[in-house]
Amino acid sequence: MDFKLVAEYKPTGDQPEAIEQLTEVIRSGASNATLMGVTGSGKTFTIANVIAELNRPILVLSHNKTLAAQLYGEFKNFFPENAVEYFVSYYDYYQPEAYLPTTDTYIEKDLSINDEIEKLRLKTVATLLSGRRDVIVVSSVSCLYGCGNPEDFHKTAINIRVGETYNRRHFLYSLVEALYTRTELELQPATFRVTGETIDIMAAFGEFGNQCFRVVFFDDEVEAIYSIDPATGHKISSLDSVTLYPTNLFVTTQERINTAISEIYVDLGKQLDYFEKEGREMEAQRLKQRVEYDLEMIKELGYCSGIENYSRYFDGRPAGSRPFCLIDFFPEDFITIVDESHVTLPQVHGMFGGDRARKENLVEYGFRLPAAKDNRPLKFHEFEALTPTKIYVSATPAAYELTKCEGLVIEQLIRPTGLIDPPLDVRITNQQIDDLLELINSTVRKGDKVMVTTITKRMAEELSKYLDRIGIRNRYIHSDVDTLDRIQILEDLRDDMIDVLVGVNLLREGLDMPEVSLVAILDADKEGFLRNIRSITQISGRAARHSNGHVVLYADKITDSMILAIEESNRRREKQIRYNLENGIMPRQAQKSGKGQSTLLGDKAERPADINVYPLYEDHYAAPQAADTQTNYLTGTNLDKLITQARHDMERAAKSLDFLAAARYRDRMYELQKLRDDNKEIKL
Repeated sequence: MDFKLVAEYKPTGDQPEAIEQLTEVIRSGASNATLMGVTGSGKTFTIANVIAELNRPILVLSHNKTLAAQLYGEFKNFFPENAVEYFVSYYDYYQPEAYLPTTDTYIEKDLSINDEIEKLRLKTVATLLSGRRDVIVVSSVSCLYGCGNPEDFHKTAINIRVGETYNRRHFLYSLVEALYTRTELELQPATFRVTGETIDIMAAFGEFGNQCFRVVFFDDEVEAIYSIDPATGHKISSLDSVTLYPTNLFVTTQERINTAISEIYVDLGKQLDYFEKEGREMEAQRLKQRVEYDLEMIKELGYCSGIENYSRYFDGRPAGSRPFCLIDFFPEDFITIVDESHVTLPQVHGMFGGDRARKENLVEYGFRLPAAKDNRPLKFHEFEALTPTKIYVSATPAAYELTKCEGLVIEQLIRPTGLIDPPLDVRITNQQIDDLLELINSTVRKGDKVMVTTITKRMAEELSKYLDRIGIRNRYIHSDVDTLDRIQILEDLRDDMIDVLVGVNLLREGLDMPEVSLVAILDADKEGFLRNIRSITQISGRAARHSNGHVVLYADKITDSMILAIEESNRRREKQIRYNLENGIMPRQAQKSGKGQSTLLGDKAERPADINVYPLYEDHYAAPQAADTQTNYLTGTNLDKLITQARHDMERAAKSLDFLAAARYRDRMYELQKLRDDNKEIKL
């Protein structure tokens, strides 16, 4: 089936040219293409048109789960008749296993899996294995982490058709091998129930709206297959065939399990010999107890805690080889769209190093076998090799993208609204605060909002205090401000509770707010990460959604980054103004942004199937205080209740795909756990 793009509008401005150029570049056999699109120019719509033209499977790679969810919703709307899938980390929270030798502290792995997201991950893999070509997978960098062997996953899938001869007992064994569980009670996902010659099965996820099936045997012949209501058992429709996929991405055969156990014993012996020769009896004893316990669990139950550390054996991979990942499930001619490539690619670069440093300590001190190091994310060169065709999308492409495209960049500078880039005005730092106050007052009197970005956290806080003293409604925002508090601050700005937002790196909030007409950049001449050409351009773009957008750079000298940013802004403005004049377009103000990140996903018409959106309530965790400290009021029982509540809120937020809120509740849970542990130590 071909991709069928559904949209109420057609490409305008320079979108048609960008679509044509991107399509031509990829069809010509080029490995890399770059789309440089300004904020608000409709880059996602352009990419959707390119996808419809090329008709090849697509992987859209985003640098965080929240943005991935937004992209999923947009592509779902653009391609309602095609397969748009969502693949992100299924952990509501995740504390990896680690050992800190300096303090002799072992940290156990702690996690909570979101069942709904796990279903979406399984559905993604099943769709890719189904042979469909009209597939778009929107993913975070989770797609680069270890995954099951595609060959084993495909082998374990059960294909059954009406009229075929299929041994009933063998069919039941196949269900168990695919990790389905037999039950006599109500059907739940990944379970089956046997009644005489009838087998009711509830799949791990729904495909085309179906999730529960009834297979009726007559002797060894499949007499009928039905889609049924799992609650009542009533037949919904008759089916000619059904494919039941495994309930877990990490699935393997019994033969491979037996082989893996033998190999683990061999490597255990080698590592024990190494520790004994080094005279490290404690490490040897620790490793022996842990691995032998894991092996007993695998023999009896088929799995153990931390089984991913043995993935190399179950995958049949040689030592040092890369793990399988989601990309291995794609056909060879797929295309990778790297969204916000200037942020996403550095994230891909850094994943391997952090994982390896943690694993080295676990192996060195006898907590894991050396094979644990092969359960890892992809190295960057492996990512490059697995994704031969890539389109980079960014408002400010980095040197890597420009090098890969040999300097050939496809531009998209015209906004459908006719808005032009804000002018960049440079002013000296002498009496800059007085000048800034005058600008703020004139902006606020018009009913608009202001963003001020500083170079340090302390400067942001001090400036915010000063604005408080003179009666300007403001808040500061930076990485030390809790996630939910940051979200609330943005909501306050939108709801006209404050007029000025002060921050260090406001880009990290993903801010696109039409309410903001003035952006002030302090210390613009301090060359570095926060004041290079990409940062200045991105920060300036925060004022690009307002018809009277204006950017002021305070500096005592003109740096190379400032020169390049100003020249680029002037070039874009010239093209945008010329286009508007030639086409008789009057710039129109972008619509108010309305609700912020905390409710953005819940308001979409299309959201991942079966995901319920829950409201986030007020903070439950504020303890009553008078003259005493919080510790005096929070007894062990109260702390346990608050920890349980925090965990519940975290899981609820994650199920709503509000990962920023989930992170905030996770941090709160950790704080309460630490407070509980400290109280226990005090009593001891």
